[in-house]
Amino acid sequence: MSALVMTPTARVWRYARPALVLLLAALAVGVPLWLVLATSAKPQGEAVKPNLDLPGHWQPAANYDRALSEGEMVRGFVNSLLVVAPSVVLVLVLGAGAAWVFARRRGRLVSAAYALTISGLLLPPAVITIVMELRQLGLANTRPGMIAVYTGMYLSTSIFFMTGFIRTIPLELEEAARMDGASPLRVFARIILPLLRPVIATATIMVMLYAWSDIFYAFFVLGGGDKATLPLGLYKVASAQLYLNNWHLVFAYVVVMSLPMVAVFLIAQRKIVSGITSGAVK
Repeated sequence: MSALVMTPTARVWRYARPALVLLLAALAVGVPLWLVLATSAKPQGEAVKPNLDLPGHWQPAANYDRALSEGEMVRGFVNSLLVVAPSVVLVLVLGAGAAWVFARRRGRLVSAAYALTISGLLLPPAVITIVMELRQLGLANTRPGMIAVYTGMYLSTSIFFMTGFIRTIPLELEEAARMDGASPLRVFARIILPLLRPVIATATIMVMLYAWSDIFYAFFVLGGGDKATLPLGLYKVASAQLYLNNWHLVFAYVVVMSLPMVAVFLIAQRKIVSGITSGAVK
């Protein structure tokens, strides 16, 4: 019994440890977030050197209006949507089909193919090779080329989580459907896909978060112009405003660009956790 009695130090640490973690999280997330929000509401004179001080004069409406117009955010939003949405659909459809095969088939060739497929989780794609291949295919500076890049980049993550989840689905469900005369496509559509909803939700959100904020590959593949996505628009605004010290406009652009993904994450954060644990742990 004496071993179960907590010492005063252990009792204090028991409550201090969660408080310390919350404090560190608040500093790591809250301080940068407040810097962005506060600076985006300041006039130019106060935003020359971004700091954590409250705005002496609040003008968020004017700053956000200028960021929307000068940054061409409406066009950037449409371009991002036209690239991210098809990429998500392709990642989900191709990932689910491939994961079903990897989860149900056995053999050295299947195992080698699975290992090769999920190697994309560890090996970043070479941007120079990607650009050269797209030019050979005539897809450079096009939305289909950007969609193909995002699909290839995030397909490994989708297959990894979905394969682990499908392996937990009883095989008897599929066998019963086949005995009733269901075709493989019908089994996949009526049994596998509905059961994959938690992982599909996770993959959807993860791909959207990554692709929505990507600027590196978009810069080399799209290169700006009429097809520029929101991150490319931010790069353009930041580059132009850097010498003008208009940080209030840069941070206003950041806030507006982040709002859609913040809303998606807050709404579906539970699905992200459940999908990751279902696909990776099981």
